[in-house]
Amino acid sequence: MKIYTKTGDSGKTSLIGGTRVPKYHARIEAYGTVDELNAFVGLLRDHLAEDDDNRDVLLGIQEKLFRLESHLAEDQEGLLTKWLPELTDEHVSFLELEMDRMNEQLPELTNFILPGGHPIVSYCHVARTVCRRAERISTQLSENYPVRSIDLKYLNRLSDYFFVLGRHYSYTTGSSEILWNPQQ
Repeated sequence: MKIYTKTGDSGKTSLIGGTRVPKYHARIEAYGTVDELNAFVGLLRDHLAEDDDNRDVLLGIQEKLFRLESHLAEDQEGLLTKWLPELTDEHVSFLELEMDRMNEQLPELTNFILPGGHPIVSYCHVARTVCRRAERISTQLSENYPVRSIDLKYLNRLSDYFFVLGRHYSYTTGSSEILWNPQQ
């Protein structure tokens, strides 16, 4: 199978279900941004130690993001993708439990923190900000097209997860969190 189809050469692509839309369509922007996030999650995962349990968590997140991408890429009617796996409240709860687990060892957050301090921490913040953008774009999309509320909820919680994950790696790598000082 060839990866190139030449069907997009005129600036249009197909949604799942066959509807042709411009490549700048709101659905393409939404699932493309989730795809970008998925790539950053892979980058973050690849920089973790082989025995780090978060590698498996991140791989699971990548699978959930692929589900979400497929939801955003479906025809407006959504009739042809009923077989696609859904995101559930349990997936959101899993993120919450992971955040609670990591937060147990972290000092109380009393200031805003700036991204950075260690490359892994920085990757977590990049994933967080791309996730927030995906959430904004998907929320805007939902004003004109059907978007599953659980998908928006998952993106919202996932950005929080990446924030806590960044704090976790500041702690475990012995890196100092860079506190924002508005007086400087």
